Amino acid sequence: MKKYGVNELREMYLSFFESKGHLRMKSFSLVPQNDKSLLLINAGMAPLKPYFTGQEIPPRKRVTTCQKCIRTGDIENVGKDGRHATFFEMLGNFSFGDYFKHEALEWSWEFLTKVVGMDPERLYPSVYLEDDEAYRIWNEEIGVPKERIYKFGKEDNFWEHGAGPCGPCSEIYYDRGEKYGCGKPDCQPGCDCDRFVEIWNNVFTQFEGDGEGGYTELSQKNIDTGMGLERLAVACQDVDSIFDIDTVRAIRDKVCEISGKTYQQNQKDDISIRIITEHARSITFMASDGILPSNEGRGYVMRRLLRRAARHGRLLGIDHPFLTQVAESVIESSGDAYPELREKQEYISKVLSSEEAKFYQTLDQGLQILQSYIEELKAENASVLDGERSFKLYDTYGFPTDLTEEILEEAGMSMDMDAFKAQMEIQRSRARAARGTSNYMGAEETVYNQLDATLTTTFDGYVTLEKSDAVILALTDNEEVRQQVPEGCEVTVFTDVTPFYATMGGQVGDIGTILTETGEVKVEETLHAIGDKTGHRGIVTKGFLEVGQKAVMKVDVQNRLATARNHSATHLLQKALREVLGTHVEQAGSYVDANRLRFDFSHFQAMTKEEIARVEERVNEKILEALPIRTDVMSMEEAKKTGAMALFGEKYGSEVRVVSMGDYSVELCGGTHLQNTAQAGSFKILSENGVAAGVRRIEALTGTGALAWYRQNEEILSQVEENLKARRDTVLDASKNLLGQLKETQKELESLKDQMAAGAAAELTRNAETVGDIKILTVYDADADAESLKKLGDSLKDQLGESVVILAGGKEKLLFVAMATNGAVKAGAHAGGIVREAAKICGGGGGGRPNMAQAGGRDVSKVSEALEAGKNTAKSQLGA
Repeated sequence: MKKYGVNELREMYLSFFESKGHLRMKSFSLVPQNDKSLLLINAGMAPLKPYFTGQEIPPRKRVTTCQKCIRTGDIENVGKDGRHATFFEMLGNFSFGDYFKHEALEWSWEFLTKVVGMDPERLYPSVYLEDDEAYRIWNEEIGVPKERIYKFGKEDNFWEHGAGPCGPCSEIYYDRGEKYGCGKPDCQPGCDCDRFVEIWNNVFTQFEGDGEGGYTELSQKNIDTGMGLERLAVACQDVDSIFDIDTVRAIRDKVCEISGKTYQQNQKDDISIRIITEHARSITFMASDGILPSNEGRGYVMRRLLRRAARHGRLLGIDHPFLTQVAESVIESSGDAYPELREKQEYISKVLSSEEAKFYQTLDQGLQILQSYIEELKAENASVLDGERSFKLYDTYGFPTDLTEEILEEAGMSMDMDAFKAQMEIQRSRARAARGTSNYMGAEETVYNQLDATLTTTFDGYVTLEKSDAVILALTDNEEVRQQVPEGCEVTVFTDVTPFYATMGGQVGDIGTILTETGEVKVEETLHAIGDKTGHRGIVTKGFLEVGQKAVMKVDVQNRLATARNHSATHLLQKALREVLGTHVEQAGSYVDANRLRFDFSHFQAMTKEEIARVEERVNEKILEALPIRTDVMSMEEAKKTGAMALFGEKYGSEVRVVSMGDYSVELCGGTHLQNTAQAGSFKILSENGVAAGVRRIEALTGTGALAWYRQNEEILSQVEENLKARRDTVLDASKNLLGQLKETQKELESLKDQMAAGAAAELTRNAETVGDIKILTVYDADADAESLKKLGDSLKDQLGESVVILAGGKEKLLFVAMATNGAVKAGAHAGGIVREAAKICGGGGGGRPNMAQAGGRDVSKVSEALEAGKNTAKSQLGA
């Protein structure tokens, strides 16, 4: 068998199934579309669910893909051996109600033995123990001897995921030889050792499962196959693990080059090398699909992988940012198969370098915080770090758990791992709840799921805003499909053709009216339903509507025009941002309606006032230049040649719409636009702020919205002139003078407050208790904030001498501050331990240094009890 490379095997597979009548489709984004059940695409069939269920019509009944996937169930095991990985490529051939078991099994055997050239004697099929049909095909039709066909139970050879399509499967194992085996006499397919590797899985979705063990035969039987490309390459290249196949080895070698380490010379180094190699693949592909590191969802997965890789770089002795160099190797090895890697290379580099730099800052910060926790534990005569603090280090500060354990061990301490895991499970539960409940499709069940999958709507709203001969194909209310809907009821109308644009790509759908000979609907929302259906949602304002009627569809012209102004302006805005800030700027989201526009984009720091002004000026320049706006329909390849920008994760067909604004802006876009940039009128940025790590947001106005804003601000300025009794040309000086007077007054007020606080402190010191040579005082001031509590604490210490001061403030939420003088600390006092015990009583927490700490609490009614607990802790520390 020839030792084919990864890129060769991928092409061989896809070409083979193209020869069998399959449509080759490019890999879908790692970001699931309309599927709440997944954070990330984790299987070749995951993006194809609508085709398997029949809710959408596939582009062809036979499809083949090589899908990029990420699975995160065993991140902690990655690197410990050569088996585990988060990123992988899944080869798949799929049949949607076309061929079934005979063809699927015959073609898998043909590809492995005839195309790849594997020895048939080293291939072992397995079948579900009740699947006699598959067993017979393997034995009688393909000719595999019975002794090489294995029957396994439901756990191994029956695929199902809750309720939904399911069925038996047939796997193919490859015998890699005794050198990879465990040496046991009963070693065979299914053994846990590395000798028999499962390389292909044919899933026969022939049943509908109810999730409780009941199955009914599907009328449309499907084939879902999966073969891990990396596993296939391991077998073909006869190497130890995925880290030794050609494309991954190139990345591994880059890590060794940067670190100066040699692979397979030191076990600990090998683990770090494998972790960096593997995680670099994941984070590079995730960045290319627009995923940004964050503290939740898929962004949290990316942050965790990136920081784990960076941490192991430190363990290898790499003392500088290096992940972008490793990413370059990923792009070099996979860029031909996944062109988005090269197209987004600058952006990927910016994302990774920014997050890596943040992590190094976090690492230093985490070390300081952990050290303060250790000091607190010493003060408490404790040796186990609780789950709440250890999880805060991990979750809030991104501090690696293994490093926490290592440093604690050096201090003769340990971490409560069970409590940490409990905190982790709480977070996972929150994440699951945030994704919400969903069906097999990962989407909420709606009445629209009951509609016929073959029902589709043609959109012709690019050329007309009124259609007089549409036919009503379906009607629904909020709960069921209806034949007729009367006056006063909510309705969603589905027609064969429509001029109404449905909400998509950030553009809010059209509003308007639908008229029939018997009734009228005020359309308040136009939406996309699964399977290229357009729903017109609104109220029946007159008469009734009935399926089969002809309808006159009228779009609200002024609303469409106002929306188009804002949409066209977002294209100008994106181009201007890339000119002013750099080409790393990519659209991360948008929202345009008739009132305003919102544009999210990748950038890693706040824009300056000068940058905002330059962007606004640039957009207005292009509006005044009256650039013609042209739309062309072309193939994706032709569009790329024009330099048109595409959106992350957007699902494009074989033909795309390219919107050009003169020679200035060229983007792929399916939305509605102006005919000329001058129609936008003007452009005004209202705000620029951060919405997530690495994502900024601009909100802006155009047209009549911008005019209204200018008018409103003109009225405000006139009112200010009147209030200050100043002319327009002197109003700025007048306001500065007034602010100066206000600052002087505030200084005088603060001075008076300090004098009063000093007097109050003198009065309060009479209530102090003495332990040895140290005085202890507790005070609650409901009106005090953090700053005033600290000032009061300093004043009390000055008057008490060597002392411990425990203060509380707040009416709805409590704030605790504890302070200890140097003498008190030497005597055993620790403010962090004191304040934590006080806050616990009120359902809060906190901590800090031995001489100063603060905490928060929720239950104000227990403030006296809390201060007493703090005082008792201080006494205990001082030996009382």
